[in-house]
This record gives sequence, C-alpha cells and structure tokens, in this order.
Amino acid sequence: MPQADASPIAPRTIAPLPRHIAIIMDGNGRWAQRRGLARVMGHHEGSKTVRGMVTACAERKIEALTLYSFSSENWSRPEDEVAALMTLLKQHLTSELPLMLKNGIKFRRLGRREGISADVLELLDETERATAHGTGMTLTLALNYGARAEMVDAVHAIAAKAKAGELDPARIDEATIAAHLGTAGLPDPDLLIRTAGQMRVSNFLLWQIGYAELHVTETLWPDFGVEDLECALRDFAGRQRTFGGLQVK
Repeated sequence: MPQADASPIAPRTIAPLPRHIAIIMDGNGRWAQRRGLARVMGHHEGSKTVRGMVTACAERKIEALTLYSFSSENWSRPEDEVAALMTLLKQHLTSELPLMLKNGIKFRRLGRREGISADVLELLDETERATAHGTGMTLTLALNYGARAEMVDAVHAIAAKAKAGELDPARIDEATIAAHLGTAGLPDPDLLIRTAGQMRVSNFLLWQIGYAELHVTETLWPDFGVEDLECALRDFAGRQRTFGGLQVK
C-alpha cells in the first residue's frame, strides 16, 4: 500500500534536471495575513515547506539547493518578527540535523556573520561541522545575505591578496572572483525559483545566476509543494539553454 506522503511523480522522471536550484522563499507574511494570523505563523508554515523541499530535492539527486532565508535588508522588519525568525531558525536547525545526517546532506551558511547573535552563529557553525562529511546534496542557507555585499567582500579579499603579493592583479579573472564568493566550490544555479509572484531577484546570487533559468510562481511559499517543484523542473527541462550562442538544430 503506497504511503500517503509519496511524491505524485517518481523522482528522476524529468530530464535534464538542474544541478543547483536556488529558491527565493517569498509569501510567508501574505499567507498568514490572508488567514488573519500573525506574520510569524506564516514563517512557521514556511519552515515546514523547507523540510519538504529539502527532502524532495535530495530524492531527485539535486546536487545543491540554496534557500534565501533572511536578507541583509530584513533587519528593518519589526523587532519581534526578527526575533521570532531567529528562534524558529534555531529550532529548525536542531530538529532537522538528524534528517540531514541520515541523508548525507552537507549544510552551508551563506552571508555575513556580523549582526547575527552569538547563539545563532554557534548553532550554524555546529551544523556545518556535523554535516561537513556529507556526500549527498549541499544545502545552503542564505542568512543575513545580500549579493552586492558578497561581491564587495570578495573584492576586499582579492585586493588584500594582491597587496600582499599573493595574487597578480593582471591574472584576476571570473574564476578568481567566483573562488572568493560564499558559494565557492558549488556549481552556479541552473534554476532560480521565486514564489509569491514577484518579478525580481531581490539582490540574491547576482553573480551566480547569470545564466540561470527563472521560474516564478504565484504560489505562496507555505503552499509550495512537490507538485509545484515538479512544475518548475518540467519548465526547466523544456528550456533551450544556449548560454548566449545559437540553438543547434
């Protein structure tokens, strides 16, 4: 007898699959407001969606999944909402660690450390250490992240090496820059999914998504399920990716 939570479509029936999926998880607040609930309840529901997406992507042998959790601009939200988000993050990391270990998922954090409380940083670091030897999917959480800040930090690091004589400025190329970004070692995203219908990339992975396929859905993040993921994957599989060249007939 099939399990009730089995995926409606067997994993890996869609080809080609992206190696790296990046998701802008938008719509938690609107989901809650439409139901007359506090915004934080939308974030609680959204955290459940995260678990489902991590599981679904791991089942489909996606190499990397990067989730936009909290931008550097999100600190301007009400203080109680930010505090609730950080509490929810700690709870989620603690509860999901056994699942990550079971499935060989390697966890990474992306974004500046400055501004994040010591207890949250400690738990993030512990999760990275505990999963460092995972051989399955790499799960990256973008927290206190902004792509422009990431590129500024990369330029600072490269300039410091050049000043110290460790790097010839004339030899700086795209690979040099990529190696100094927070996503170093990961393939660039092939597919960028944005929920809740907004047609913008919101300062997310600006360098890395240069050739990513975009999939925007009106579905709010807490309602985004396996069927929605399958739709995005089928959309991706139907695209002709020429990377600036001409389609070969």
